Amino acid sequence: MGTAVERTDEHVREYLIYRGFTSTLKHLDSEIKADKEKGFRVDKIIDQLLHFIQSFDLNGLKEYWLYLDRRLFSRLEDIYRSTVNKLRTSLYRYYVINTVQRGNMEKTQEFFQKQALELQGQTEWRDWFILPFIPVPEQNPAFSPYFSRQWSDTFLVSLHNFLSVLFQCMPQPVLLSFDAEVQRSTSLTEENEQLRQKLFALQLENQDPLDGDEKNHHKLPLYVQNMDRLGDTELDLVTSQRVVSAATTPSRNFFSTFLPQGRRTPGKSVQVAAGASPNQATVGRKELTPNQGARSKDTVQTKELKSSSSLELSSSSPQTNLQAHSRHKKIQDHEKERKELLSKPNQVSERKADPVEVDLSSENTVEAHDSTSSVSRAAGEGGSLSVEQPFIKLSQEEYGEHHSSIMHCRVDCSGRRVASLDVDGVIKVWSFNPIMQTKATIMSKSPLLSLEWATKPDRLLLLGSGAGTVRLYDTDAKKNLYEMNIDESHPRILSLAWSPSGSSFVCSAAALGVESTPRLPLPVSGRLLLWDTKTVKQQLQFSLEPEPVAINCTAFNHNGNLLVTGAADGVIRLFDMQQYESAMSWRAHDGEVYSVEFSYDENTVFSIGEDGKFIQWNIHRCGVKQAEQVVSRDATGPFVLSGYSGYKQVQVPRGRLFAFDSEGQHVLTCSGTGGVIYRLTNKEPALESVLSLGGHKAPVVTVDWCSAVDCGTCLTASMDGKIKLSTLLAQKS
Repeated sequence: MGTAVERTDEHVREYLIYRGFTSTLKHLDSEIKADKEKGFRVDKIIDQLLHFIQSFDLNGLKEYWLYLDRRLFSRLEDIYRSTVNKLRTSLYRYYVINTVQRGNMEKTQEFFQKQALELQGQTEWRDWFILPFIPVPEQNPAFSPYFSRQWSDTFLVSLHNFLSVLFQCMPQPVLLSFDAEVQRSTSLTEENEQLRQKLFALQLENQDPLDGDEKNHHKLPLYVQNMDRLGDTELDLVTSQRVVSAATTPSRNFFSTFLPQGRRTPGKSVQVAAGASPNQATVGRKELTPNQGARSKDTVQTKELKSSSSLELSSSSPQTNLQAHSRHKKIQDHEKERKELLSKPNQVSERKADPVEVDLSSENTVEAHDSTSSVSRAAGEGGSLSVEQPFIKLSQEEYGEHHSSIMHCRVDCSGRRVASLDVDGVIKVWSFNPIMQTKATIMSKSPLLSLEWATKPDRLLLLGSGAGTVRLYDTDAKKNLYEMNIDESHPRILSLAWSPSGSSFVCSAAALGVESTPRLPLPVSGRLLLWDTKTVKQQLQFSLEPEPVAINCTAFNHNGNLLVTGAADGVIRLFDMQQYESAMSWRAHDGEVYSVEFSYDENTVFSIGEDGKFIQWNIHRCGVKQAEQVVSRDATGPFVLSGYSGYKQVQVPRGRLFAFDSEGQHVLTCSGTGGVIYRLTNKEPALESVLSLGGHKAPVVTVDWCSAVDCGTCLTASMDGKIKLSTLLAQKS
């Protein structure tokens, strides 16, 4: 209960600060300091009683016990009165024994003089009045048990247990009951997660990779697909179950030392083993696009159908042959209908317009599923857009605690907390599972420009300011651990990236004036620095060639061996974090680079720039594009919010402009009315729109995607301070 009271006091203080009730807050702080109940902390109450005993303060001891009696014990039923009297008697005896043990006989006699009228009529104290006159009371059989350590410990434990039970049984106000429910829900959620992990482990133990069709259609469970990152060994072990025969050659590029074995670029295509089905052949990501894979799969299936039909016609009876011939003709008619459907792209696009408007009755559901599947297969053969819906939007909630435009909105590594920063420099740390609740509010004298979650422990938050400082904030303890002075000549901390491999982080510091206009004629000077959070010292400064330039965005790969940056001069730089030097750099955009991220397999890098282009780059071949697409200004910025009377607000991008799902096959981007989810095609065009989240009345300026179990949460933050949480359900393919 004491912990719940402390948390509730913090909530009340936060509310009073938010409302501006400063005088009430002062009275609250003063009363909390003078609180005799010590916030219902039993250990602190017993410490206060022991303090009176050790300092021989008999009056303070009596007054404090009388206060507890009036405030707490008087509300108990009469059957507990004898227990309270026994505890009071033992407390006074503990005081007397302490005076004798410490040789202060004056305090012993003072006790009996002051308490004579109260104690002389009580049978428990009848023999105790001779205590001051016994030379060695420790050896007296009547008093020796009270001088033992066992008696004192038993008394303190009994008092502690009595007060603990009393506080637990007291009727609680609504605020404390609410906190208890939140804690109970949190514990149930954690227990549920542990049980789910145990279930997953049992399923892996009992699963036979060679059982039936599982060897042909093996796919990782959704729970594993949505975990943060499996280790390299685990990923290779699970991936090996999906591959029947694979002939790969390791890449001779130096990046092969940084990437796990399962993610290196395959050297050549995989040959189908003799006697294996077509689905047993595994092809590299770059060798076969999704549409080509669907086309080849359908072609093989059609050939198998034709061969099986001809086999039946040649080996069956005449009647059976007639039935087989009729079935074969239906298959040919079906193929003809598919070709006619491909020749009418308008019908396919119209069918795609509302793929989720399906009657949920059993018959209509089956018919709609069959028609959707046939259209999907036809689109796969013809290379048209697929009509399958990969996600279903289950719900959309709103977090509205900010009062100005959002700059950053990030989920921590565990997916439990969100940190959001607005242009006024106010940071909100909040959770959305099981309920949406603000955990902490952080404000600073100097403007805050960037934030980043730590990987381990995930409760720590890095905060970059406009005054050349970076703070490390503990979101659980709600306090700053320490503050680092980065660079006075480059005071604007534009980007932060915590290394997954240790306790260091990279920060981008820029000179003043970097946000004076959306596009500057000359890039502003900047520095890229590596700091160690254990020693709280700068480890090194990276070389930025051809000139020191402001770095807008930074991102590590999964193990921290590679770092990619996007700068104001339009150049993407890739750093080797083992040698702490630049591995390669290339001109990526005409204008500033606003956001960069590694792909899921980490063989490519995605970027969005001021020129309005979304580009996929091959990191094994410097400056080589794999895919490119021009996106709308609403997805790249600068973002513009117009209002009445000619009001116009312009915001340069600072947060993440795109985020990937757990499998790296879909990407979430910004738009004028909400987030938009695209499917990555790895060809021209690079993006294929699959779902619009909507829900915003102002331009979305930053996004993030958190995946957990079967559902994923998309975060979209806009210029009106609203953050939308869209919960998605991934469709099983």
